[in-house]
Amino acid sequence: MDSNAPQTKLQVSFVTISEENATQRIDNFLITYLKGVPKSMIYRILRKGEVRVNKKRIKPEYKLNIGDEIRIPPIRVAEKATSEISTKLNKVADLEKAIIYEDDVLLAINKPSGIAVHGGSGLSFGVIEGLRALRPDAKFLELVHRIDRETSGVLLIAKKRSTLKALHEQLRLKQMQKNYLALVKGNWSSECKVIQAPLLKNVLKSGERVVKVDKEGKPSETRFKVEERFDFATLIKASPVTGRTHQIRIHTQYANHPIAFDDRYGDRQFDVLLAGTKLNRLFLHAASVKFIHPKTGQEMQLNAPMDDALQGCLTYLRKDKYQPTEF
Repeated sequence: MDSNAPQTKLQVSFVTISEENATQRIDNFLITYLKGVPKSMIYRILRKGEVRVNKKRIKPEYKLNIGDEIRIPPIRVAEKATSEISTKLNKVADLEKAIIYEDDVLLAINKPSGIAVHGGSGLSFGVIEGLRALRPDAKFLELVHRIDRETSGVLLIAKKRSTLKALHEQLRLKQMQKNYLALVKGNWSSECKVIQAPLLKNVLKSGERVVKVDKEGKPSETRFKVEERFDFATLIKASPVTGRTHQIRIHTQYANHPIAFDDRYGDRQFDVLLAGTKLNRLFLHAASVKFIHPKTGQEMQLNAPMDDALQGCLTYLRKDKYQPTEF
């Protein structure tokens, strides 16, 4: 895509499509290109014919071709969203320090707990918006997958559309292996190696996602392995085969071993037992991801170390003197 970044000034702009954006739908292209512009406005200017491709009106489902020239009408990017990002740049700048791998087609970060992967549901922005703000010259930055806001660990970001498509295909074919570490309540049985429980998701008007085990839900599978045992808790490795919302959190709850400090699916009494560890965040960490690099064809495994809060919790539990707080 040969162009400058979108302008906030009211002026017509022209974009010439390169191989990177070929075959992409025009509506999806505009949603990415016009960051901060509501989708409703994008579909409105498409419907009214204000967006032209090669001087012709097109429909939202039109697929772009190499060399297409797009005329984009004068449109104002939301200044509120821009200012909100600016006020939080100090926090988002930490994302630069969290990068654990980068090449010309792929970027991976060790996402901190407490930041969403994208804006929405009342959040002004997340990891992807933060990275775009830090790298305004990047032509393409898109999430390969998602992890929960309170979960930390490996997060992949594609720097090319072809990379995004290739990694999505690996996800679809279940060729990408993700391994999480979780501290769960009680003594997890070594015999419990696989949980297959269908998950049903409902989205409330507030945007909150509520997920539960339900026979009407989608097939879901997680594989488990015990990593370390404590008196009243177990550190487990969880490897999701499917990628449902909150899957690991619900499958562990379903097995009567909820994850520590899970404010939605957890056990408050278990959290109280951990008071001495000073932990105050969900103990769920995307520790590693294994996949085939889209460009080199080589198998890669990226690892993300646990943060100080999780490491500190385990260190405390390993002390022989640890006595859980009574409730």
